[in-house]
Amino acid sequence: MKAIQQLFKEGKSFSDFPLRIIYMENGRQDGNLQAGFSVSKRHFKRAVDRNRVKRLIRESYRLQKINLAKELEKKEKKIAVFFIYTSGDLPVFEQLYEKMGNVLERIEKSVI
Repeated sequence: MKAIQQLFKEGKSFSDFPLRIIYMENGRQDGNLQAGFSVSKRHFKRAVDRNRVKRLIRESYRLQKINLAKELEKKEKKIAVFFIYTSGDLPVFEQLYEKMGNVLERIEKSVI
């Protein structure tokens, strides 16, 4: 079974609007932390809008993943995470950055 199929089938999930997060501990992957990002075509018909939202999510994740990655390395755990943007509105980076911080803290508490 592919890792993404396993993640959606067996992973734990929670929501912190406008993000839905699916994650699971996974021992088969290469790095300590794998991430995927998705934006619904239903909410954003134009590809440029979907790509913009994904870019903002990835940047807020990139800037804040360091603490989670360090904790995973200390505990020698590996996780896979998938972020789904559920709102129909274009996000503001500052709000998305704040939500991503909350989400990563919650993942850190539940995994470690």
